[in-house]
Amino acid sequence: MYDLIVIGAGPGGYVCAIRAAQLGLKVACVEGRETLGGTCLNVGCIPSKALLHASHMAHEMHENFAKMGLMNAHADIDWDRMQAYKAETVGTNTKGIEFLFKKNKIDWLKGWATIPAAGKVQVGDQTYETKNIVIASGSAATSLKGVEVDNDAGIVVDSTGALALKKIPQTMVVIGAGVIGLELGSVYSRLGTDVTVVEYLDAITPGMDGEVQKQFQRILSKQGLKFILGAAVSGVEVADGRATVTYSPKKGGDAQTLDADVVLVATGRRPYHDGLGLDALGVTLTDRGQIAIDSHFATSVPGVYAIGDAVPGPMLAHKAEDEGMAVAEIIAGKQGHVNYDVIPGVIYTTPEVAAVGLTEEGAKASGRKVKVGKFPLMGNARAKAMLQAEGFVKLIADADTDRILGCHIIGPGAGEIIHEVCVAMEFGAAAQDLALTCHAHPTVSEAVREAALACGDGAIHV
Repeated sequence: MYDLIVIGAGPGGYVCAIRAAQLGLKVACVEGRETLGGTCLNVGCIPSKALLHASHMAHEMHENFAKMGLMNAHADIDWDRMQAYKAETVGTNTKGIEFLFKKNKIDWLKGWATIPAAGKVQVGDQTYETKNIVIASGSAATSLKGVEVDNDAGIVVDSTGALALKKIPQTMVVIGAGVIGLELGSVYSRLGTDVTVVEYLDAITPGMDGEVQKQFQRILSKQGLKFILGAAVSGVEVADGRATVTYSPKKGGDAQTLDADVVLVATGRRPYHDGLGLDALGVTLTDRGQIAIDSHFATSVPGVYAIGDAVPGPMLAHKAEDEGMAVAEIIAGKQGHVNYDVIPGVIYTTPEVAAVGLTEEGAKASGRKVKVGKFPLMGNARAKAMLQAEGFVKLIADADTDRILGCHIIGPGAGEIIHEVCVAMEFGAAAQDLALTCHAHPTVSEAVREAALACGDGAIHV
């Protein structure tokens, strides 16, 4: 008899299992992959960041080394070796999770789970009894009507297939201008692929701040990515080892076609709970197919909880991790909490894009009076020295209380820098609190202070 069985060993599941074990519970985790870590560590966050880093190094060598006096530098792309570097990065991370399971005495139940009844988890022919179950089964790539993905063929692929192409394509069409599409499109663009991004909406990165969308698209366009916005893809045909994408302008007009060596379908992800037997168990789902939960992550079935991509909210690994810790603490009789107003999001292109809290549009739509402090990185000495001064920091505060409502950054290391704003927001800080905090010089993070100053009497270096 276990105190807790966690289904899924992705960021939400493995963190939940570790926290529960630290709190003294007897824990097992079910995972059918050969390695732990879920989509994120195996075919998502980690391998994509390895390729983003490697392709950024190639970009720097080709585009910026000579500007810095590093002459005659040239990089021949060895795709097989780059793939091996990616695999090694994945391997060290997944083995690290396995070590943590052994350290915390967590049983890894290898296989795919079903839940025949509350308090029971079946893996293969074996049924295990448990006081509590946490479903952390994650998500899967969404399909697109009229488009058939075949990762093995390597012509029409999803994000998993795009990470393991047999060779660098000459041309690529990316369907969807969200985080995944732009990150992977950026990888191949830096490696010499002619990349065209087709997006149904009229702006890239749906849901992000409007100024970020416009500036980010300008930067990516300068880097060589092409964009077709407001376009509905109706189908993809494969013939003679190439693909033809058919799309029509959303506002009306004749259908158009694009030919490419590879088509990446990056139209989002859906909750994944296939095979768990949730219908027979009586677990309630939302209209979007997510597992419905209450404020304590409990489903409609007593003793069964759910977290991560399988439940409502942003599909982010760190959101799942927070929920994993919180539900473990609740099951252990403690208080578990997630502040959904302070969950950052990052796009790991170069430059990075990071955001937390409300956009300017969202803040105004909520009826608040807001003030906006914006600071361009052209006024930041460190960003200019790094040849990455095209972005900005934008801070949004309540006009009456000066409380920070959100922050949006385009720039080098934006994914690291955003966290000082996250901490400030967690403590209910005012923009003036950031403005009065000494920041080391020269750093890119000085731009955050300057944006905070711009919420008051004005930034210094602009």
